[in-house]
Amino acid sequence: MTQVPFDQLSKQYLEEFLAPLGMVQRNLEVLGESKFVDIWFVPTDPLSSGGQDLGLLGRIIQTPCLLEPFRNAPSRTEVRTCILKLIWIQEDQRRKEKQRALSLQESDLPQLWILAAIATNPVIQDFGAKERSEWGSGVYFLPVAFKTAIIAINKLPEKPETLWLRVLGRGATQRKAVTEVLALPDTHPRRAGILRLLASWKVSMEVKEILDAQEQEELMALSQVFLDWEQKTISTAQKQEAESFVLRLLNRRFGKVSSKIETKIREFSLSQIEELGEDLLDFSQPSDLDDWLRLH
Repeated sequence: MTQVPFDQLSKQYLEEFLAPLGMVQRNLEVLGESKFVDIWFVPTDPLSSGGQDLGLLGRIIQTPCLLEPFRNAPSRTEVRTCILKLIWIQEDQRRKEKQRALSLQESDLPQLWILAAIATNPVIQDFGAKERSEWGSGVYFLPVAFKTAIIAINKLPEKPETLWLRVLGRGATQRKAVTEVLALPDTHPRRAGILRLLASWKVSMEVKEILDAQEQEELMALSQVFLDWEQKTISTAQKQEAESFVLRLLNRRFGKVSSKIETKIREFSLSQIEELGEDLLDFSQPSDLDDWLRLH
């Protein structure tokens, strides 16, 4: 897969979670360098309660941070480049605080999180990165002074707390995560938005003329996502159209219906609305509608 589809998805995906919780800026330019930070995030103070269900992702965004997603295993040079961008951001913040006659504490400096779908042991070892028991497996911290961690998504445990990061994995890791997202109840507040983004990613992949074996497997995993999203989208559109039609008929026959009745009708399923549309042809007075609603 080219870097572009994943690059776009990862930024949109992370923004989907982070926008309600603080300031998110994509492609933040590093001053003095022709480089860009993929995601720069500053949480609200205190962090909104809307992020409490994000599990591991919620933990890493408790403080200002740089998020750098990688579809492939980052090389030593790529890790060093990410650290360079972190240092530039830190020094820019120090300069601004100095101009305001303020001092920036070490604890106030942003953290770099490298979100790697795959991370190789040689790279992790060469940077002296190690797991911490309180963070679990798959999260490797460089020595403290670097304020940097590499999250090896392929090594994260398969549990709800890691789901939203595992979706950015690849191969079997991503397929399992996608299956878990599809299994979430339709009423889950994040399900629809994530499926919409994954469906968009599938379309982006299909634009490519040549897919390797790995990409073909990923495309198949996303096909069910697209089908589910498409069916829900069509069903929602049909329901909205049916609601609008029934309400227009009622308003025309009996005058403007009350907001209470309108709300109740909108809570009906598509089949119930269609049933009401048929039965209201036999209504002769407003009380017929009241009787019908009581029965249903």
